[in-house]
Amino acid sequence: MSYVFLRLADKLLLLFAASLLPGVFKLKRQLMKRIPSLKALIAVIAICSISKTYSQDHKYEFGLNLGFTVYQGDLTPEKFGAFKTQKFAVGLHVSRILNQTFSIRGNLLISTLRGDDAVYAQPEYRRLRNFNFTSPVVELSCLLVFNITAQNYADKGLSPYVFAGGGLAYLNIKRDWSRLNRDYFNAQNHILADGLAIDSAHSLPRIIPVIPVGGGLRYFFSPQWGLNAEASYRLGYTDYIDGFSQAANPELKDHYLNYAIGIIYRPGKKNKLGCPVMKY
Repeated sequence: MSYVFLRLADKLLLLFAASLLPGVFKLKRQLMKRIPSLKALIAVIAICSISKTYSQDHKYEFGLNLGFTVYQGDLTPEKFGAFKTQKFAVGLHVSRILNQTFSIRGNLLISTLRGDDAVYAQPEYRRLRNFNFTSPVVELSCLLVFNITAQNYADKGLSPYVFAGGGLAYLNIKRDWSRLNRDYFNAQNHILADGLAIDSAHSLPRIIPVIPVGGGLRYFFSPQWGLNAEASYRLGYTDYIDGFSQAANPELKDHYLNYAIGIIYRPGKKNKLGCPVMKY
């Protein structure tokens, strides 16, 4: 009896397996038909990845900035600098992009610094003291730039950034106190007289270290061309940018600022394959 039962179970299993075979063969045929499509998809992904690597990931940026510099020091009462004596400035920069967020930027700034007591009616003593100075400034600096929204590789769009670094600035300071009203600052004012004696004997700096810090916005309207606007502040380590210290305010150092707008160019070939940009 058990023998008959085993034979019956065996036949049922064979019938069940036979019923599955057509489905198995159909699935196999479908997979064989789809393999070329899978191969094509893999090829497209690989080509787009290569295209992205060589066409979308720009490594360098070149820029031209135009704007003005503002002196901040003893010869202005304005907290944010002497905007009344601001001077034209031109800047050139080149950046090496490290990743989506960071880049290193070499910066050249050429401008003039100027301060003049006579342009301020208040406080009254400034027009009577009448100190003034002028100096060309040529600055070379290296900056670390942080793209806040991590869009260094974005083909288009707006992104804010901040930066900080270090550099050297060349100066050729011309100071003048010949218009000093000596009747107002009479002989009893020994502080001014003694301060002028000290300052006139002090050698003026020709090269000074600076720490530029600042931020801005940039907008790329194509993969290669963009615009930027930025403001930066130069921390200095001398009180003689304007040529005066002891005769003015020896407690505070002199600084200067730069405001600029510019254009940026990123070299690189256009992605002619029309592949979508891959995000990592």
